[in-house]
Amino acid sequence: MSDADFQTELAAFCRRVLGEDAEIIGLRRLTGGANMESWGFDYGAHELVLRRAPGSGERSEELARISMESEARLIALACDHDITAPPMLGILEPEDGLGQGYLMTRIAGETLPHKILGNPDFADAETALTGQCARELAKIHAISLDVLPDDIPREDAATLLEGLGQRYRESGAKIPLFDYTLRWLADHLPEPAEPRLLHGDFRMGNLMIDAGGIAAILDWELAHIGDPAQDLAYICTPSWRFTRHDRPVGGFGDIDAFLDAYAKASGTAVDRPRFDFWLIYSTLWWGVCCLGMTQIWRSGADRTLERIVIGRRVSEVEVDLLLLFDPILGESAARNIDWQMPERPDHDGETHAGELLEALIGWDSDDVIPNAKGRDLFQARVAKNAMGMLQRETELGPIFAGRQTDRLDTLGLAEKELRMGLADGSLSPADPALLDHLRLTALERLSIDQPKYPGLAAAISKWSRS
Repeated sequence: MSDADFQTELAAFCRRVLGEDAEIIGLRRLTGGANMESWGFDYGAHELVLRRAPGSGERSEELARISMESEARLIALACDHDITAPPMLGILEPEDGLGQGYLMTRIAGETLPHKILGNPDFADAETALTGQCARELAKIHAISLDVLPDDIPREDAATLLEGLGQRYRESGAKIPLFDYTLRWLADHLPEPAEPRLLHGDFRMGNLMIDAGGIAAILDWELAHIGDPAQDLAYICTPSWRFTRHDRPVGGFGDIDAFLDAYAKASGTAVDRPRFDFWLIYSTLWWGVCCLGMTQIWRSGADRTLERIVIGRRVSEVEVDLLLLFDPILGESAARNIDWQMPERPDHDGETHAGELLEALIGWDSDDVIPNAKGRDLFQARVAKNAMGMLQRETELGPIFAGRQTDRLDTLGLAEKELRMGLADGSLSPADPALLDHLRLTALERLSIDQPKYPGLAAAISKWSRS
């Protein structure tokens, strides 16, 4: 569909649901959103956002559990229950010619965590967020299951874990730590909880924040019926702490204070081992979702640059899982490792691939990014990130691969034997030499993929002898 046709169809849809004749003003694709398109615009006096499924109209199964119509109806239901959600205005019909989606009021505020966390303009909001998040989740969990849309799935821990393992195996990835984590989760399944409605993706990035705190809770496509502790742990997933790895609740709060606030708001105490299970599950879940992003890109369903780059965030999850397992492993985790970042090699003779990539990064930084706006600026920054990964892999990848081979030789293990042993329980990270290998490999992989990820500095500080 051309831009002109899209705007014409959108104007007709607005006339239908709002009952007014006006013009579309300031239509723009909003940044972010690997699983959805969001379009901001004005229609007369109305400030609006259209959310719709991208491309073919299909959404990633990993990142959407309900239909877009049910998502819209669920958001409207949340508003009826005094939950801070954006007012719902209309749902796309086939005759609208715009695919699947819905129209809602545009709420003023900021969603980008790096613009919120640590920003003095949001200092009061950041102070209030722990209590606000606890109270909003308590209200979501209190909604009666009888009034929910019919396709909200009911998923217990065992079912979710089985599906997660299946998606991991289908990806074809071979990540020893993921094999171990799946086994650990199977060995520590909690007893079934009283089922409640869960938001499913309650975290910074999906919360619109203004100076006072939460202005709107967005992105309800992962809603399901399950264990409330899953929602509580999800916002504490390390990847959702963004620049604040040391503040486990969304990059702004403390877990004990958060769980206490939730218990006060809901009247239900949270069992800490149950919470810890869901924290490790949610961390692994995000890693498997990253693998799924690559599969979607390979399938041709969505060939956007952002999609494939997210696939390389798997190494973040490896480091985060190892940090989460530290208190579980006890004394075994207290030992330090010898971590050394190698020097990048000098080049002579013909042009090296690493030099070409360095030149491309410089061009993107100096000529493209300063002149780009909106989504083009976002994509240019994603491209810079991707080229940085390739440059580091070209120059450091062979060095790290040699180190990993040497460590496995010392352990007397082939990579397949390591994976199988961690999966069946015959091997464990409680073995100091094995834990050293897992830690060093995770640090090496992340140093290539995302050296500025806060979890990398946290892990080096905690584990390294130097």
